[in-house]
Amino acid sequence: MTPLVLLPGMMCDARLFQPQIAALSGSRPVMTCPLAARDSVQALAADILIHAPPRFALAGLSMGGIVAMEVLRQAPDRVDRLALLDTNPLAERPEVKARRTPQMQAVRDGRLRAVMRDEMKPNYLADGPRQGAILDLCMAMATDLGPEVFLSQSQALMDRPDQCDTLRIYGGPALVLCGAEDRLCPPERHHLMHDLLGASTLHVIDGAGHLPTLEQPDATTAALRRWLEDT
Repeated sequence: MTPLVLLPGMMCDARLFQPQIAALSGSRPVMTCPLAARDSVQALAADILIHAPPRFALAGLSMGGIVAMEVLRQAPDRVDRLALLDTNPLAERPEVKARRTPQMQAVRDGRLRAVMRDEMKPNYLADGPRQGAILDLCMAMATDLGPEVFLSQSQALMDRPDQCDTLRIYGGPALVLCGAEDRLCPPERHHLMHDLLGASTLHVIDGAGHLPTLEQPDATTAALRRWLEDT
């Protein structure tokens, strides 16, 4: 059974995939890799490849998807299949880079919780009955990871390369999935990735924003299960 490697988004850890780990780990090896201690996607990807199985299914959400594309670029023969969730294959736009600089300074000044509360968390989710609990979990993950991880991840995202060519040449089974109400990585980015990947399925999940693994866990898990079983 092909192992599954999961890469979480910015300021998230394995708890981002808790419903999927619970549903899938009974039938295959599942591992998550932290995106910490490095300030470039290239270095993060290289670390993951040191610890990952020789060949694996790879799924990443948001920043995790960005790093997954770099893993694919560095070692395409090791990636049996690819799932990109609520992510973006393009280099960071100048206006987004400009917004990161004051966020990073605020975090250096000890205001990580305020940055997460006021500038990041409001963009994450669609309206729904579990919104409060999910936002609380996001804050817990962020504060557990801490300011140094925020700074290194922000730098990595600012300097990331365009990965359109990486996706264009990949021929393995691929899933492109996003929440219909994702404001950070909107559906049009996912249509682009679907068009670039030669053997991909596009799945847009209603009632979800940037974190469908938590907002609509059953629908997300079902899509991942179909992708894992695709031959």
